[in-house]
Parts: sequence; structure tokens; C-alpha cells
Amino acid sequence: MTSSGHLLDLIQNTPDIHGLLRSSFGFDVGRKGCGDGLRLASGAPLEPIAGELAGGAYFLCAEEDGRRPVVFASSEGEGGLIADDLADALEIIIGLAWQDCLGFSGGGDVEVMQVSAQHLERSLARDNPEIAKERAHVAAALSLRVVPVTDLVIRLQEAASRTEPAYVVTTEDGQAYDPPFGEHSEPRHGGWR
Repeated sequence: MTSSGHLLDLIQNTPDIHGLLRSSFGFDVGRKGCGDGLRLASGAPLEPIAGELAGGAYFLCAEEDGRRPVVFASSEGEGGLIADDLADALEIIIGLAWQDCLGFSGGGDVEVMQVSAQHLERSLARDNPEIAKERAHVAAALSLRVVPVTDLVIRLQEAASRTEPAYVVTTEDGQAYDPPFGEHSEPRHGGWR
């Protein structure tokens, strides 16, 4: 298992990987200021490690059993656990349109998430025909696996389902973020195309 610190250093010091993670996968280690003042409902601090263009932020939690879980908080007020460590989180981030998969999850139903993920993958491949090469390049550079989408959906659903109670994100004044699962099973206007 590769440590979080080593992975973050590798990303920071490898400009093409840093650039691909930022542009194609929404993980920008240069945006650590996103999500200032957030913490877990338990009061435990969160260490900001990256942001994304829409204002969301990725955080490392305190170490548990030799691993540092990763939490995401969106700028729209949803948040929760996405993986048990940074390597697992990065495999999800590069291998799956994970935020939309959670958004169109029918409240966390893994079967709905699997259908959503397949539609999202087709859309992503149309928008970025190089996505498979980019995934492989980032995975190789960071010693990660390219995991099948169906497996990533299961991992993401299992992690996000464990958000409550230990990984609920709160603001400085104690306001809890909404759970990561959206109620819809497909886009409201026009469905999946």
C-alpha cells in the first residue's frame, strides 16, 4: 500500500500527472484551500489535500488501522466518505464519473448506480475519446490499478454508505452536510441519452 504522503508528493512533482488529474479527473492538489473550516461531526479535523473546479474539496481523515480515509465535500453541501485510503480514492476518481454516479444513485441503490455508471461512461467516452489512455497513464504513474467500473461502483457505494455517523462533514458552526447519495435514478430532463 502506497502512503498518502507519497502519492501526494508524486502528483505534485509530476507535472503531466498533476495536469491530467486536474483537467480530466477534477482532482487538483493546487487547490487545497477549498473547504476551509470543515471538519467531521465528531469534531475530528480534516486535512485538505485537493480541490476541484466547482469548489468541492477532498480531505484526509485521521489514520485508522494504518490507513487514512478520504472524504469529499461538494460546494453544494453534500459530503461523505469515498474511500478508505488515498490510493482507493484515486482509483475511483480516475476510473468512474463518481460524483454523478452518487448523484444518480436512487438514494444509494447499487443497481441504480451500476446503470448510471454505464450511461456516464458512454457519455464520458464521447466527450473525451482519450479517457481510457489518460486513466491508464495516471494509474501507471501512481502505481494504481485500472479497476472495472462495476467494481468501482460497489466500492464507492460501500464507502459512501459508511458516511454516517463517523464521516459526516460539518461546517465550523456544526451544520451537517447532506449525505452523498442523490435521490434521482437518472437526469430529470430527458433521462439518459
